[in-house]
Amino acid sequence: MKIGFVGLGQMGWPMFKNLASKVGARKIIGFDCSSSRMSELRDTHESAGTLASSINELFDVDVLITMLPHGKAVQSVILGEGGTGLIANLKEAAIVIDMSSSSPADTKFLYKALKSKHIRLCDAPVSGSVAKAKASTLSIMLGCDNDLAEQVKPILMNMGTEIISTGGVGTAHAMKSLNNYLYAAGLLAASEALLMGEALGLDLEKLVDVFNSSSGRNVATETKIKQHMLAGGDFKAGFGLRLMAKDLSITHGLKDSLGFLPPQLDLCFRTWQDAIQKLPEQADNTEIMRYLKKELTPTPSRESV
Repeated sequence: MKIGFVGLGQMGWPMFKNLASKVGARKIIGFDCSSSRMSELRDTHESAGTLASSINELFDVDVLITMLPHGKAVQSVILGEGGTGLIANLKEAAIVIDMSSSSPADTKFLYKALKSKHIRLCDAPVSGSVAKAKASTLSIMLGCDNDLAEQVKPILMNMGTEIISTGGVGTAHAMKSLNNYLYAAGLLAASEALLMGEALGLDLEKLVDVFNSSSGRNVATETKIKQHMLAGGDFKAGFGLRLMAKDLSITHGLKDSLGFLPPQLDLCFRTWQDAIQKLPEQADNTEIMRYLKKELTPTPSRESV
């Protein structure tokens, strides 16, 4: 079996290397749509699979994995303009595994296009940081029928430790988007609580201890605040503010299918959209607290407790 991998960015590159080390470097070929990224990898990579000189070298793969910024980028690579993408020459019965954070609507559109060519699709977005990608300990959601799931799970297990079958095609991307919204809401609430504690003159280290030993704990309180967000913190938790905003846009877009817009989702969406206009392009998602600190106007009278 020959595997193609498109998207060798911060997450994709360690995933590609782990896959190559476990299935064999000769069995996997990688490509990134950025020519500068490809040049960089050719200069630095350590025989972690084959790097393609052109995306056309991926035509004969049995399995194609995509790890791209969003569903539109996936469609551009696979469908191209008028069916001129990889779909034009992929093997019949090839399998496409989209591990990007794509919109469920984009996934279903792609599924129909590929099905007409007898190419199978599953959505397999990941949850976890760059560190987990490097350690191959990602959690992977998998949307496809059971037969296809059994075929692709051995491949995915080379990149993650937990594979969660979510149902039919599109369900994994839907669940990933809801999970990302829940994380963002927790981070937003945790950031506000920290700023409130600071304004009250509280010991923030102890405040976080209270959160983590009580009902307020969440991923942000457990793995982001002390590690990256308190005084002197680096605000580099490994996930970009703009990527978080993009993920929230996907979840916000579900309103068309839902028939309603949850108010807290709308608040998170609008907060991150405003933040990306005011913070540097490379800002980490934890910098949402810095954004809030600048935006919140203190009341005229404050008393510490």
